[in-house]
Amino acid sequence: MKKTLSVVVSCYNEELALDRFYEETASILKKLNWKYELIFVNDGSQDQTLSVLTRLSESDDRVKVISFSRNFGHEAAMIAGLDYSQGDGIVCMDADLQHPPEYLTEIVKKLEEGYDVINMVRTRNESAGWFKNFASSAFYRLINVLSDVKFEPNASDFFAVSGKAAKVLKENYREKVRFLRGYVQNIGYPRTTIEYEARTRVAGESKYSIKKLIAFSVNTIMCFSNLPLKLGIYAGCGAGILGIVMMIYTIWSWARVGTPSGYATIIVLMCFMFAVLFLIVGIIGNYIAILFAELKDRPIYIVEETKNIH
Repeated sequence: MKKTLSVVVSCYNEELALDRFYEETASILKKLNWKYELIFVNDGSQDQTLSVLTRLSESDDRVKVISFSRNFGHEAAMIAGLDYSQGDGIVCMDADLQHPPEYLTEIVKKLEEGYDVINMVRTRNESAGWFKNFASSAFYRLINVLSDVKFEPNASDFFAVSGKAAKVLKENYREKVRFLRGYVQNIGYPRTTIEYEARTRVAGESKYSIKKLIAFSVNTIMCFSNLPLKLGIYAGCGAGILGIVMMIYTIWSWARVGTPSGYATIIVLMCFMFAVLFLIVGIIGNYIAILFAELKDRPIYIVEETKNIH
């Protein structure tokens, strides 16, 4: 009996890319020795994405559509695709063709070899620009220093998992603030990597602004590391050492030139200490915000309608 490959595709305002993505991806999937399903998740698109997906689902019953009631974000879309997938292997990718569909053949080979997690590692992405490439590389270096979990540098949202690994993600990794590609690397099981070069975006533009990327990075660090919470201890030790140094300097100055003025020193120390204090309060506040989101336990996504889902 043939195995089934589920391809989960997150879509947000991708009407111009969908037909080409479907043609390229379906032509490759048809050559595989696996059955397949294409699960498109419409993440509250404001253009004609849903209309295009509806047309595709009417012409091909292997095309399945999940449409959200509003925009819940890329991570929620991938989670929904995993939840609705029925395959023995699941691949998550984007609709803009930056994730090359031709690598599906190699992914299937790795699944057949017994790997449960396949990380697609991006070696090059010219369309992202130097700043985003630098920021991505710096982010992985930082998270690997802070976290006990070691992440594959430049791993992307293009990845594959076996049905067994997908079951773990569906049942146990249901945080409201999440980093799915991190969870994929955190579940264990036999894993491997495939390197790829990102293609030029076929249409549209990146949905992640610099502001969103920074917020996403901060939340990710806090999801996988409690080290920022310990900054208060380190800051206190540093302030204590600084205080001793300043005391020695004051005594030395008094011995040499008499009682020092000290006004500027006091102002500088106060500014420094308040900066450290507010930084630590901000970090604690961010952790509390994450805890609050989990305690409220609101749904990760809300499905408005589906196509070809039984």
